[in-house]
Amino acid sequence: MKRRRFLRITAAMTLAPLAARAEETRVALGAEARMTLYGPPALTARARTRAWAELARIERVFSLYDPASALSRLNATGRLDAPPPELLEVLALSACLREATGGRFDPTVQPLWLALAGGDDERAAQALIGWERVAFDPAAVTLGPGQALTLNGIAQGYATDRVTQVLAEEGLTHALVEIGEFRALSGPFRLGVEDPDFGRLGQITLDGTAAATSSPGAMRLPDGSAHILDPRGGVPLWSTVTVRAPSAALADALSTALCLADAATARQILAALGPGLHAAAITRDGDLLTL
Repeated sequence: MKRRRFLRITAAMTLAPLAARAEETRVALGAEARMTLYGPPALTARARTRAWAELARIERVFSLYDPASALSRLNATGRLDAPPPELLEVLALSACLREATGGRFDPTVQPLWLALAGGDDERAAQALIGWERVAFDPAAVTLGPGQALTLNGIAQGYATDRVTQVLAEEGLTHALVEIGEFRALSGPFRLGVEDPDFGRLGQITLDGTAAATSSPGAMRLPDGSAHILDPRGGVPLWSTVTVRAPSAALADALSTALCLADAATARQILAALGPGLHAAAITRDGDLLTL
């Protein structure tokens, strides 16, 4: 799964000293995946094995690299019968977030991304954007003619939440999971907030919560435009946006969408989605602003 934004939060330290720390890093969903677990070695070994297996299972649903994944098969044919429940769950959350963000988060932007990346007709691809043409229920997911979905702005967060849940089910009480986004099991964990141009400009603390960050300029398309695309035709307004939320899926999607919202609109979006949401933006001049 090709990333639409680069994560620019780096784990700085835990605030409480803990013994028996186990850490392992792999690659999944197009990002570096890391689990830092605390507990007896036998417990962390068992939990880690199950957590990596869960991540591999989730990747078989959402990968854009694997032609056999559920998402790839949907994009190839425009229809997927008997979709996996994980896909339906993410599509339902995506529908809510598209509404809440005024269309700034819209997975049907994938044809436009491909057109810009490959130098194809941008106007034709823009015409394919439209969540209202997507239908889904337990029987099938269907797309409009020519449509394709990217769930890059939410699937890594969803995977982070699923892995954290597995670790908790295995009996762990203290862990930090990073799969492009961060999710803490208990805590506290302190994270440094970074921008690709201005470096580290702040820090946040996670204690059973999640965080994600998006930096539009961290990767450029061949035409020089930022890799975070506005489905409505606008451009990113911030150098970096960081969101702390109750879930990594929510933090993931909002960090992308809020790159496309001015400060007043961003605050309205966060307020409408309920408590527990906090965001900060780094301006193009390097100033840190609370949203």
